[in-house]
Amino acid sequence: MRKSKPKKRIQLPDPKFNDVLVTRFVNNLMLRGKKNLAYNIFYDAIDIVSEKTKEDGLEVFKKGLANVTPNVEVRSRRIGGATFQIPSEIRPERKMSIGMKNLIRFSRKRNEKTMAAKLAGEIVSAYKEEGAAYKRKEDTHRMADANKAFSHFRF
Repeated sequence: MRKSKPKKRIQLPDPKFNDVLVTRFVNNLMLRGKKNLAYNIFYDAIDIVSEKTKEDGLEVFKKGLANVTPNVEVRSRRIGGATFQIPSEIRPERKMSIGMKNLIRFSRKRNEKTMAAKLAGEIVSAYKEEGAAYKRKEDTHRMADANKAFSHFRF
């Protein structure tokens, strides 16, 4: 090992809910360094979610995020001229960020008016175990299941 591991940066909890998870999500949501805007979008989305579901918006968000977070993924590995898709466990940090990025990516593709509305819609559908981000997780799991036979090639 030549280089040392990079230091884990400590993220501060967000101002409203006092939650580090929210900060991580907002950092992923942010474009061009506009963090304030990202926070506003997120908080608006949470308000919309709590109106829609009549429940605590943050809880719905956490549950929704948990629903779109995959547990296994397939990785490509070349073995003797053939490329195999090998299912492997994902470490918790990466799991989280994949879940967040999928949620954000698919909410950007929705066709509501504002980003807050899009995000709220995607969170609610993730909470109900439907929607594009949830489907993405299901597909990932299905791929891993289909390639279970190659799991003995693990790295």
